[in-house]
Amino acid sequence: MVRKSPAAAFPAASRTRMDGERVFDLAVYALSGLILIVVLYPLLFVLSASFSDPQKVLDGEMWLLPAGFTLDAYKEVLGYEGVWRSYGNTLLYTGVGTAVNLLLTTLAAYPLSRRDLPGRGLLMFGIAFTMFFSGGIIPTYLVVKDLHLVNTFWAMIVPTAIATYNLIVMRTYFQNGIPWELQEAALIDGCSNTRLLASVILPLSKPILAVMVLFYAVGHWNSYFNALIYLRDENLYPLQLVLRQILIVSQSSVLDDAGFGMAEKLLMGESIKYALIIIASIPVLLLYPFVQKHFVKGVMIGSIKE
Repeated sequence: MVRKSPAAAFPAASRTRMDGERVFDLAVYALSGLILIVVLYPLLFVLSASFSDPQKVLDGEMWLLPAGFTLDAYKEVLGYEGVWRSYGNTLLYTGVGTAVNLLLTTLAAYPLSRRDLPGRGLLMFGIAFTMFFSGGIIPTYLVVKDLHLVNTFWAMIVPTAIATYNLIVMRTYFQNGIPWELQEAALIDGCSNTRLLASVILPLSKPILAVMVLFYAVGHWNSYFNALIYLRDENLYPLQLVLRQILIVSQSSVLDDAGFGMAEKLLMGESIKYALIIIASIPVLLLYPFVQKHFVKGVMIGSIKE
């Protein structure tokens, strides 16, 4: 029996198609690698610069790996009381704020996902309307002021208690990801709405809950503008405002307390800038791997709008 060679086993059209797919895969890998380098290089540069001699960074001698390895910037940052205080404030804002966001968004999204809610379409229209037309900064500030929230802890929590986009995504997940027949069966068996939400809906909604935790936590961690307009007491400042002081306004006492001259301040300021970026990014980098496995599923199902 004569066996055909592998090349002869496939017709010419199939081989051409396979070669085309192989070329396409190589192009995809090449493009993905290029995007990876473009995204990853700035992160590696900032990390290396935070451990480098600032003079070498300014002279362009460092482009990837640390040059003139030093921990001076981290010593200065970690020795500054304001950084630790603002770090604690940001952790508190992020923890409490995310819990409030998750609670209110769930309580609003679940009823809006129910087919038997009267006026559901009108309510969703009103909610979606706020995404395109808002009151503006000054009316919002006046409302927060009249609620006596200015310069308080809750000024960082209440004005951003629910994000409309996240509410719509979560409602869509409840609506499309959990069969309505399952909810009807639970109600027929005598399940109350509260128990239905706690015992049926939420256990089946871990992907979207993980996505909401990530969205809201990152939003609170990076929150800057609300703190700038609502907070006056430096003891309430989040980390982002302290970063602003150090990086832009240069009003921080980090360098003044260290007794540096003007030239040394400028050089040390460069290193501190990179060290602060790394320190401020660590919590988000640690959070992401725990929710990454739910991220794609939660976003894909929740992003399908009706």
